[in-house]
Amino acid sequence: GLRGAGSRRPECGPCRPERCPVPARCPAPSISARDVCGCCALCLGAEGASCGGQAGARCGPGLVCASRAAGTAPEGTGLCVCAQRGSVCGSDGRSYPSVCALRLRARHAPRAHLAHLHKAHDGPCEFAPVVIGPPRSTHNVTGAQVYLSCEVRAVPAPVIAWRKITQSPAGTQVLEELPGDHVNIAVQVRGGPSDHEATTWILINPLRKEDQGVYQCHSANTLGEAQALGTVTVTELRPWEH
Repeated sequence: GLRGAGSRRPECGPCRPERCPVPARCPAPSISARDVCGCCALCLGAEGASCGGQAGARCGPGLVCASRAAGTAPEGTGLCVCAQRGSVCGSDGRSYPSVCALRLRARHAPRAHLAHLHKAHDGPCEFAPVVIGPPRSTHNVTGAQVYLSCEVRAVPAPVIAWRKITQSPAGTQVLEELPGDHVNIAVQVRGGPSDHEATTWILINPLRKEDQGVYQCHSANTLGEAQALGTVTVTELRPWEH
């Protein structure tokens, strides 16, 4: 006849709970599970946890134990990493560093609102540009060096431009793309400080009276655009004041 234990591995034998190592509550980056025989409670490593080594710590579902560079950790230990690499966008509109991080969030989420959390698509969630560090207005004297900076978040990466806003003789606003042919103006853009962020600067050196005005940092991607303004005020030094 079939016994209830028929589905269990032959090497398992009867369950002896008293022989189980007692895991205190599992440490933070880990997942509670049962051993292969379904007997003892285990702690499996979550993403970023140590694995292997003397204790033979195992990684949770969807994770593999990847070896680390020699000398960075005890011999034979590795790190639990997601078997599927690459960031993903969750159905909650948040980006996750991996599908494993998303699953962990779904598992520990208050059931009510995240029970249905799933991967919407590979790659980070896309969003229109947001200016997180607008340019600070500045005041200096002619001949000095000034710069304005602007920090933007966006996915996909935005196209960022600096423009000077001037009034035409007719009184309408004119946007002049910079640096244009101004030999004293330079524009720089670089990624960072964080993922999906870009920082851009406009450097004016030497400052001339006609550089006074309002400068616009403008960013755009396929989902939208954002801009922020900074004012440069210039005091003219008379030749005898130098």
